[in-house]
Amino acid sequence: MKRSEITDRPTVEPYDHPTGGWGSVKSLVEKSSAEGLLASGVWAELSRQNKPDGFACVSCSWAKPAEPHPFEFCENGAKATIWEITPKRADRDFFSRHKVSELLDWTDHELEKQGRITTPMRYDAGLDQYVPVKWADAFAEIGAELNALEPTSVVFYASGRASLEASHMWQLFSRIYGSNNLPDSSNMCHESTSVGLPESIGSPVGTVVLDDFEACDMMFFFGHNTGTNAPRLLHQVHDARKRGVPVITFNPLEERGLMRFKDPQSPVEMLSPDEGVKMSSDYFQLRAGGDVAAMTGIAKALFALDDAAKALGAPRVLDADFIAEHTAGFEDFERFVRDTEWSAIEARSGLSRDDLEHTARVYARATKVIANYGMGLTQHRHGIDNVQMLVNLLLMRGNMGKRGAGISPIRGHSNVQGQRSVGITEKPELVPVDKLEALYGFTVPKEKGLDTVEACRGIIDGSVKGFVALGGNFSRAVPETALVEEAWRRMRLSVQISTKLNRNHLLPGEVTYILPCLGRIERDTQASGPQTVSMEDSTACIHASDGRREPASPELLSEPKIVAELAKATIAGRGRVPWDEWVADYAKVRDAIEKAYPADFKDFNARFRTPGGFRRDIAAARREWRTDTKKANFKVPNGLDPNPDIDTNGADVFNLMTVRSNDQFNTTVYGYDDRLRGISGSRMVILMNREDMGRLGLRDQDRVDVETHADDGVSRRVENYIVHGFSIPKGDVAGYYPELNPLIPLWHHAERSHVPAAKSVPVRILKREVRAAAE
Repeated sequence: MKRSEITDRPTVEPYDHPTGGWGSVKSLVEKSSAEGLLASGVWAELSRQNKPDGFACVSCSWAKPAEPHPFEFCENGAKATIWEITPKRADRDFFSRHKVSELLDWTDHELEKQGRITTPMRYDAGLDQYVPVKWADAFAEIGAELNALEPTSVVFYASGRASLEASHMWQLFSRIYGSNNLPDSSNMCHESTSVGLPESIGSPVGTVVLDDFEACDMMFFFGHNTGTNAPRLLHQVHDARKRGVPVITFNPLEERGLMRFKDPQSPVEMLSPDEGVKMSSDYFQLRAGGDVAAMTGIAKALFALDDAAKALGAPRVLDADFIAEHTAGFEDFERFVRDTEWSAIEARSGLSRDDLEHTARVYARATKVIANYGMGLTQHRHGIDNVQMLVNLLLMRGNMGKRGAGISPIRGHSNVQGQRSVGITEKPELVPVDKLEALYGFTVPKEKGLDTVEACRGIIDGSVKGFVALGGNFSRAVPETALVEEAWRRMRLSVQISTKLNRNHLLPGEVTYILPCLGRIERDTQASGPQTVSMEDSTACIHASDGRREPASPELLSEPKIVAELAKATIAGRGRVPWDEWVADYAKVRDAIEKAYPADFKDFNARFRTPGGFRRDIAAARREWRTDTKKANFKVPNGLDPNPDIDTNGADVFNLMTVRSNDQFNTTVYGYDDRLRGISGSRMVILMNREDMGRLGLRDQDRVDVETHADDGVSRRVENYIVHGFSIPKGDVAGYYPELNPLIPLWHHAERSHVPAAKSVPVRILKREVRAAAE
């Protein structure tokens, strides 16, 4: 399928139905049927998803309960399972029929729709095709190529799919080889969390678990489309709303998941004619990037309420005892908030003073509050400020380190948080260097490695010579897509460990391999018998995951096996890692993880089958602050504007935010219908405020080009998109990731954390007829 075939006339109609409900059921039946799975046991597989004796979802990382629902999966999680267990195959015959240059014209959806890759493949430049290769030959040549390169010129990328076992082996392989270049998908999403939270509370992850949602009496949501990106969390929100808990949501777009939800697990709700449970007691459409301003307004109103309470001799609104005993930096924070004018807060947030004061009053009445957030906070140039400002709000009222309260960053991919827990990081100070060196007899490289943005720079300038990927679709997921894709072909070595075909495979370097691996749902049998792997969820709980399905091909190897064979071919005789023993029995890898991280993984093998998982040691959850001050720190933001040097308030420059549809997960696109936004038939759509469209003389279905507003000598443009009016603040526009990644400059990222600022990209919208006439 060519791109031109899906950009004709998409429809955009209001969708007023709840998330979940019969819409989800219908979608899953259609997806199962399209993959030829309705009669092949798909529902039996889904019944094992996220169960203590089943497999961990290959989609999002939301927590797995100890007492699961009969069907403990969401619509997108089920789609991910259907997508992985498809009977379709990208086999030897497929690759013999298609040249790579031909496949480049296919869409992301159509590439992955070919099914599971069955055979290790090597790119043949003369044929412009992938051809089969024996595993032994692939490992030998890749090892030789790696040994011919300078280790610091090679990147070892890890997607969020890989297990704890494979991830720990991967980082050992990279470091023994001599490279700390270990970027991962968290670099693109929640690195602002990983940098911001340790400075504020001494923990790089959230402080809440599922039980806290049962005890809370209020929730915040900032910048998260829960109905698409973590739908199982809707069960906790649903239950809270039914007991009267206020849920206040801040998001530029009206997302159905936090508006209405009908629980597919409840026959009563499914058969009811009503439109489900109202999920947000208040829903505020702030301007994209207006989060610090909104939170400053809430804090300012809290100070005013506290002042009034003190004047009346009433109980304080602020938790003065908690602030005095457990925090530092409060005075500077208070000064910043009190000095910030309401006019600036309203202008930047796009919200009224009345709305923010109302929020503060609701918050002041609550005693146990959870603050949930997603990439709407982290993917801004001031992403760290956003995260730390939300922590500030919680600290003001003592909502940290007690049951029913805390910070809840909602991570994306299923084990992206867990990979960090076992060593996937470019920062050597975050790994137990002394333990690794003592255990395995090698010297850990001490210089910082490359993160995702730095890896992209290295690919573009030619300093990165080799790229070995444990999963993912790196070139499609990153910003500056055009320059990265062009430069990728100049690399010496490109190796992709994958389950399905994606665009990154179509950018061959001089030496290029696809190494197909088992999926998480499939049976993994090694010398000691069937193997189990493990994952960490968003609440830092560790779970076992057992695959039982017949592998898609007898030629597939497991990720741990591939990592071990690559290591043996590359670093034989270096270090004391018993690669073969670990592959024969993954329990020995877990023993090794426990030795390296004894506090977090004590009795790993004995505990990881615990229903609901066992939790890592999160000190902030018990009010132990592992910060420089030994207290939780109020942090003062750098200002209210995420793009202080770019004017997006005028008539010409708009603030673009990239979004995901409910028919995709990360770069995986399951189809062209974004049911929850009422969009069908295409992803080449730009959503705009109707007043903005009127100013530009645009109507629904008009075609536009979108250009990045930047004066750096690089032309960034996507063409032939269709514009539609939508409920979005004036000055903001939205469109789909990853198609709009070419508009994001590589330098446009969060300060210090380097997360691409994909939620606030300055762009111009150009009507195509106008451009054609001008040219």
